[in-house]
Amino acid sequence: MTNQTSPQTASTSRVPLVEKRSIDWVPNSERHGKLWHQAPLWFLGNFQYFSIPIGFIGPSLGLSLIWTAVASIIGIGIGTLFMAFHASQGPHMGLPQMIQSRAQFGFRGVLIPLLATLFTYLAFNIADTVLLGEGLNSAFGWNPTVVAVTVAIAAALLAIFGHDWVHKIFRILLYVSFPLTVLLTLGVIFGGAGGTPPEIDYGFSIVAFMAQLTAAAAYNITYAPYVSDYSRYLPSTTAPRKVIAAVFFGASSSAIWLIILGAWLAIELRATDGLGGLQLAGNNVFFHLGDAVALLSALALAATMGMNAYGGMLTILTGIDSFKSIKPTRAARVITIIVLTVVWFSIASIITTDSVGTVFAALTLMLYLLVPWTATNLVDYFVVRKGRYAITDLFTPNGVYGTWAWRGLAAFAIGFAFEIPFMVIPPLGDWSFTGPIAAALGGLDVSWLVGLVAASVAYLVLSRSLDLDRERAAELRSDRELAEIDEREAVNS
Repeated sequence: MTNQTSPQTASTSRVPLVEKRSIDWVPNSERHGKLWHQAPLWFLGNFQYFSIPIGFIGPSLGLSLIWTAVASIIGIGIGTLFMAFHASQGPHMGLPQMIQSRAQFGFRGVLIPLLATLFTYLAFNIADTVLLGEGLNSAFGWNPTVVAVTVAIAAALLAIFGHDWVHKIFRILLYVSFPLTVLLTLGVIFGGAGGTPPEIDYGFSIVAFMAQLTAAAAYNITYAPYVSDYSRYLPSTTAPRKVIAAVFFGASSSAIWLIILGAWLAIELRATDGLGGLQLAGNNVFFHLGDAVALLSALALAATMGMNAYGGMLTILTGIDSFKSIKPTRAARVITIIVLTVVWFSIASIITTDSVGTVFAALTLMLYLLVPWTATNLVDYFVVRKGRYAITDLFTPNGVYGTWAWRGLAAFAIGFAFEIPFMVIPPLGDWSFTGPIAAALGGLDVSWLVGLVAASVAYLVLSRSLDLDRERAAELRSDRELAEIDEREAVNS
């Protein structure tokens, strides 16, 4: 192999305090992950403050609680299905998701979806910083700037320590926050959380319904670029269906729960801020319950920012390595995370907008960018190549996947182009955009569904000319090289 990020060996099987891997392949001797860790990781990934304002979107457009719940359940179901299928790639390949995407887009062509993915990480952490600053100021009167600095440092540290610490911190937060949120929810159900009949007549409209569905679908689709980053330490023998089931259950159940709770807060308590709404409802149930739930929800969101920073680091290193060979050292990880943190903090510090608008705009843009990628990647993995890849060739521009893989790039471009006439981009400052077909449909946004179908069909058609026999020979050679690495690992450990 010609590239320095090709599979490398380790001298010990002991799990290090600070993760040493980044964009390189994880040998079988280091696959210390446990399947049961997946469900709590992704449950808490959505069991935090960001989920609450998603439930505000439908009611802000006049959608009733029931219809907001229906739209959210459908949207989360769709988005989580895509996310969970991506998760199954981690144990099988032992790679970060965007390294695997070199098979569809090429060693350097992967830069195109990498830019879309990097935008996702930055958008999430920028929006999270704004939400936390507004929310903790509203709930506790804390200085938004101090909040932003604190969560940025905490998120960066979690990302630096890496994969195992993300899993550990998420489980700890889940064990503490889950029973308290159950108590709050029971208070809502049995009338102890307060609330009065709404002053406006909430009902149904297809535009509001699709806006809520789209935001909910986008929420978990945006995990797709890095969900396998957190499953790549699972043993390669892990059954894909078990990974899919664990991730789907974890990520969907918590999101549906809190989004519907958010809709109730917006309608019954007239909440305009998620943390403030949680605090008020919980304190109505009994003294200081709301304070505790709000604080834990904020901590969970800060931890999720660490997860985003970790994924952003992998994305940046993959992009750099695609043009200049780098060695994926701990120092490279740390420096990249620090730079990424400075960038998102700097941008967030100049954002002044309402939380609902921030969430809706961020999710919409992320969905438009990621749908063509997820369609291309999943069609390639499950239909075209059926999970068979020459892993070592993903680490060199001279491998069977080439430098610029025109089929994947064309499918991505076609999918995105088909989205444009159907787009409805929420206001960003003084700017917004509604495509001509969306305008003709009264503002109905189905662009992501159109892009999904267009990219999938385009890639299927274009891939009919792939020389899979040539790839099989490269795959066999790659498997032999990886087997040799595993043998050395067994001896060293």
